[in-house]
Amino acid sequence: MMTSRSTAAARPDGATPRRRGPVLERAILEAALDQLGSVGWNGLTMEGVALRAQTGKAAVYRRWPSKEDLVADALRAGLPRFDEAPDLGGVRDELYELCRRVRDVMSSRPGLALRAVLHECDEEAAVRFRALIETGVVGPSKRLFGQVLERGIRRGEVRAAALDDLVLDVIPALMMYRSKVCGSEWADDEIADIIDRIMVPLVRSGPA
Repeated sequence: MMTSRSTAAARPDGATPRRRGPVLERAILEAALDQLGSVGWNGLTMEGVALRAQTGKAAVYRRWPSKEDLVADALRAGLPRFDEAPDLGGVRDELYELCRRVRDVMSSRPGLALRAVLHECDEEAAVRFRALIETGVVGPSKRLFGQVLERGIRRGEVRAAALDDLVLDVIPALMMYRSKVCGSEWADDEIADIIDRIMVPLVRSGPA
């Protein structure tokens, strides 16, 4: 995960020292994210990325033959990781906190870049980036939602049949739909609404 923009320290004579290997690659990947944030997918060029990274265009093309390859690697490297499901003693609070974490990932610089790509790129490129969002965001988040429900089943809060692929799709599908189609930024009260009105009634054990 990239946490800060890489910059090279200037030499006393004012020249920028030559960067190589991982240091240069990281600078290029971060430059790609910066370009996506400022000019979007359609405005991003390999030349613009090279200029922002303070390197030559050839250095970019040697590593990534196309901007699709470059952007995919930049997003893959930059997206925050989902580590573990919150353990707060109750399924409602755990689902709420996990939704907030997913929201924060999609509101991060790489998350916003990924959303911009999905809105702007053509259908052929979109297929590739949809796969990236599945492996980088949706898949890991569903795994953690599953962990929360499993814990809820052990506590007796959640019915066993609720641990189902369709149920696990509900929150990611709603968040992606409302973000892309409705322009929602998922404020805390909106997250609480989906948990209290949809998810808790859907998964709880016992009578409604």
